[in-house]
Amino acid sequence: MLIIGIAGGTGSGKTTVVRKIMEQLPEGEVAILPQDCYYKDSKHLPLAERQKINFDHPNAIEWELLIQHINELKAGRSIKMPQYSYLTCTRSDETITIEPRDVIIVEGILILGNADLRDLMDLRVFVHADADDRLSRVIQRDILERGRTVEMVLERYDQTVKPSHLQFIEPTKRYADLIVPQGGSNLIAIDILRHFIERNLSSLK
Repeated sequence: MLIIGIAGGTGSGKTTVVRKIMEQLPEGEVAILPQDCYYKDSKHLPLAERQKINFDHPNAIEWELLIQHINELKAGRSIKMPQYSYLTCTRSDETITIEPRDVIIVEGILILGNADLRDLMDLRVFVHADADDRLSRVIQRDILERGRTVEMVLERYDQTVKPSHLQFIEPTKRYADLIVPQGGSNLIAIDILRHFIERNLSSLK
């Protein structure tokens, strides 16, 4: 089993990189574990308090469960991956069953900052994009997918996203084996990733 971590700031293009990698690999060989599914459940908090959660802080993630699930997959056992809603800021009662695959991609803004998780990875990737490009993507995404206004997005960006990026995310670039500038538009870097995966898969079989 090959475990790849793909990190980078909010709106850097991580999801696009993951999608393009999957498009170039045989169906059924890759499983995705998004960090976003492992945010701690906040049902016990009032909605107003939940909406103040800093999703860009390491304390927001249930790292123990994510690491446990990766170890379960490595041992050949399926997992029940939680689902998280940004609209309600709570974990759903429903889960998604993930079966062991030849390639596990762990994707999220903070994943290279956790040493125990990082040690499980065979390849660590950091997707880089300029701050103004990331902000533009975050505005579009949060309006369409998370029901926020432009004013809400900009306020959150100034109060939590930008400072957390500088404190918790950007410094983890030093742990990356490969840095991908320009996100999903960097076809050369994506091709390098594909070749790495295919070469390692052939050695596993």
